[in-house]
Amino acid sequence: MLILALDAALARCSVALMRDGVVLAERRQEAGRGHASLLPPMVEAVLVEAGVAAAALTAVAAVVGPGGFTGIRTALALAEGLALGAGIPVVAVTTGEALAEAVPAEQREGREVWTAVDTKRGRVVLERFAAAPPFGSLVALGEPEAMDEAALPRPPGPVAVAGDAALAVAARLASRGANTLLAGPRLPEAAAVARVAARRLAGEIPPLAAQPMYVEPPAVRQP
Repeated sequence: MLILALDAALARCSVALMRDGVVLAERRQEAGRGHASLLPPMVEAVLVEAGVAAAALTAVAAVVGPGGFTGIRTALALAEGLALGAGIPVVAVTTGEALAEAVPAEQREGREVWTAVDTKRGRVVLERFAAAPPFGSLVALGEPEAMDEAALPRPPGPVAVAGDAALAVAARLASRGANTLLAGPRLPEAAAVARVAARRLAGEIPPLAAQPMYVEPPAVRQP
């Protein structure tokens, strides 16, 4: 299985090419903006480095959100273009799935994994994943939810928190007496996106529509 994975949902662009769980090539660049100009040459560089043509891919995976409007649209549009040309599927991955997949096994053992994304509007988007085995199935405990930090629910047991809002969320939960571990990573990694996509293609986790997942409406003003 040869998967090209793209992510530009938060403050990083990343691309990885993975064959049967082994990363053949990858690129990443921290970027608060400019995703549309950064991502295409990164994809080209990864394919050239690995010596792989787009037509040889099994699927293209993209993070569909939650996250920034422009970055999500950029990654998804590029994935759809590549997939259409190669006649292969686009596999959608949520930001939380990518973050949870990258949490080290020793940090998630016996803990739910909560991923927290900063909406930049004083709120966070929370995705929660079950601690019960098999963790590898990424059992989601409901849909992504946007909420104020003050409205965060109390975990039923130990929890590991990842994402760009993890520090604030972990501190808030700890202040309420929750058994909280600040886990990595803070931003999605394309290699983890590819691993989630492989699970989805194998039927280990439910299918997900390849369309933007914003949770909250884009921050635009009406004229």
